[in-house]
Amino acid sequence: MFYFFIVVLCFLVALILTPLVKKLAFLIGATDQPNKRKIHTGIMPRLGGLAIIGSFTVGMVIYHPHTHFKWPMLIGALLIVLIGIVDDIYPLSARYKFIVQFIAAFIVVLNGVEMTFINLPFGYTLEFGYLSIPITVLWIVGITNAINLIDGLDGLAGGVSTIALLTIAGLAIMLGDPFVATIAFMLAGGTLGFLVFNFYPAKIFMGDTGALFLGYMIGVLSVLGFKNATLFSLIVPIAILGVPIIDTLFAIVRRAAYKKPLYAPDKLHLHHCLLNLGFSHRQTVILIYAMSGLFSVAAILFSRSVMWGSTLLFFLVTILVELLIELTGLIGNDYRPLLNAISRHYRK
Repeated sequence: MFYFFIVVLCFLVALILTPLVKKLAFLIGATDQPNKRKIHTGIMPRLGGLAIIGSFTVGMVIYHPHTHFKWPMLIGALLIVLIGIVDDIYPLSARYKFIVQFIAAFIVVLNGVEMTFINLPFGYTLEFGYLSIPITVLWIVGITNAINLIDGLDGLAGGVSTIALLTIAGLAIMLGDPFVATIAFMLAGGTLGFLVFNFYPAKIFMGDTGALFLGYMIGVLSVLGFKNATLFSLIVPIAILGVPIIDTLFAIVRRAAYKKPLYAPDKLHLHHCLLNLGFSHRQTVILIYAMSGLFSVAAILFSRSVMWGSTLLFFLVTILVELLIELTGLIGNDYRPLLNAISRHYRK
């Protein structure tokens, strides 16, 4: 019941704050202009993430969950929020955003939020040693950008983040970690409140302020909840975030094949491909929600049963690979340059 009240409180606060943030966005010029890469056709207010951040702040003040990781996490989050606000008003170069993301990740990692080892089957332990810091930093920065990259359709990043946060919260309760559960429920409640205005057709975008903040917090919480885990438990956060992680990995492969910078935008993300296949905006978002939900179910099963979890994840990956193959064949011309580039690369 305690966690239910947390979700309701943050939901209501975000519900109240979002229209106010919308007015603020228009007032200061934090708007998203339509172009050939964007799905929307009109000027849209950004900064919607401030409503999520505001609801989270209210929740922190009222419930004040405590652990020695709290302040490093909040300081890092503040840096992420500041760079997100600036970028929503005056678009910044990707390099500056990456620099701030790495600084924010280092702040929490240097204060103990890191994966130092995993327990392998048959009694073996794999120590990360000096690699624990870079591995954890790359994980947090990677998840931060994975959530940002899928923020391409109305309600997509918010919905996928909510599913991930609720899964993390549920598993944290099972593992006896009230801090992670409380923070995750606060964020989920705020994001649900924002989604009332962000689901298709959206009245406001969360912008980099919201996407980077949610990505950063999910990255940190996933480390806090599952650090020093068994090999199978380490797969849990990966399964929870399966959709954004896979989409990001394919984006990296595409840009490497085309010899483009990693931060170069394109219209070949999963949601773009589904739209090209003829799915409506709403159908595409709901389909990706379903994929995220299946990965979350796999994560829960991994935490409860290695055999069943492994089997389910195997089938999920098989289905996803088949989907990608179908997309490659049906979209044809859009993917043919990529396939030719990969073919030429391997022939060399």
